[in-house]
Amino acid sequence: MSKNITIVGAGLVGSMLACYMSKRGHQVNVFERRSDMRVAGYVGGKSINLALSHRGWKALHKIGLGKAVEAISIPMKGRMIHDLDGTQHFIPYGKDDQAIYSVSRGDLNRLMVEQADEFPHVNFFFDKKCDSIQFNESTAVFENNKTREKKIIKSDVIFGADGAYSEVRYEMQRTPNFNINQHHEPYGYKELHFPPTADGTHALEKNALHIWPRKSFMIIALPNLDGSFTVTLFASFKGENSFEHLNTKAEVSAFFETHFPDAVPIMPDLENDFFENPTSSLVTIRCYPWKHQSTCLIGDAAHAIVPFYGQGMNCGFEDVRELDELLDENNEDWESTLEKFQVQRKPNGDAILDLALYNYIEMRDLSGREDFQLRLKIEKKIAATFPDRFMTLYSMVTFSDFSYYEAKTRGEAQSQLLDSIMALPNIEENWDSAEVMRMAEDWINTRYN
Repeated sequence: MSKNITIVGAGLVGSMLACYMSKRGHQVNVFERRSDMRVAGYVGGKSINLALSHRGWKALHKIGLGKAVEAISIPMKGRMIHDLDGTQHFIPYGKDDQAIYSVSRGDLNRLMVEQADEFPHVNFFFDKKCDSIQFNESTAVFENNKTREKKIIKSDVIFGADGAYSEVRYEMQRTPNFNINQHHEPYGYKELHFPPTADGTHALEKNALHIWPRKSFMIIALPNLDGSFTVTLFASFKGENSFEHLNTKAEVSAFFETHFPDAVPIMPDLENDFFENPTSSLVTIRCYPWKHQSTCLIGDAAHAIVPFYGQGMNCGFEDVRELDELLDENNEDWESTLEKFQVQRKPNGDAILDLALYNYIEMRDLSGREDFQLRLKIEKKIAATFPDRFMTLYSMVTFSDFSYYEAKTRGEAQSQLLDSIMALPNIEENWDSAEVMRMAEDWINTRYN
């Protein structure tokens, strides 16, 4: 039976959800507080390129959007680590045919809205801010940003897909027994830019995610189709090497010359970019329940994640795909489906939140250390030796169908094995020895048999 569904938020998850719900035969109305990006353009300056991986592609292909997104994405087969002296080290993410894909948030969001708008029974309404939700009546009040006119919309189901600062979630906070933990990280980020070279090509290796790890801060760079890179500085708001000491063009120039000397020659607009773009904050949000009566949170509205595992969008897309599968399993029983959805996805949302927070430490601090690079080599060697019984944590998260919770649980156990191996005498010379592989096999037999 067709339902009237309201989706609050026309971002990546909201537009994908519209496609899935339309395909199921429902009437879908999507309300977005921003102006239509297809007309007004995407407002940049506070973005980090997205990293599409297996979970995101699986959801896109199921709805028939994979090919369209492939056309605007660039494969990144590994991390390119930039040492202070300019030395570069390439660390593959997985096997030779595995990659994550760089895609502009603005380009992808525009494409998703365009594609969703072509599905039957999908309508978009822009410049409409969610003012309030009446849960008992399953109604939402939207205010026109320009005229301030308010309109009441009644629906069978309401989804809050309106991001980390969700208005729908704010309304849910007023309901009984709603729990929320919102934590703003002590560090933030600034969007910068590497332009294309004079001949329109990339100034650095195109098929890599570039990282300049400097222990308590870093920059990363992800490739764009036009030959440029979207660059992001991550640093603390206060303290040594923090944003509080970058207040003048001279301070910014000196900071980059000192810490990222090989990047400076390919950043001709560094100072202007730095002061034109805002310093943005990062927030982690855990909440529960996600469902109240016929209203449900999804994507970042339910589980806002820091960007360091590249899984925020992938997790949100997986939310939509699993919701669709649950509707099949429950014969379109919405009450049962939404209840099972929050129970099924909550542990995975929490797990990827934890993994993303840890990965910031790995990227900015550990990835440049020789002992950590050796640890990764050993982990990959074990995975290659026992491919049916052992996967690296990164591969479980990025290239597999393991739930995030299972990946995190297995990863924690495997970390203990790697700790023991790294403690062996002369491990630097003997890291790929038969002894190390026997030790790994014994552990695998004990753990997984």
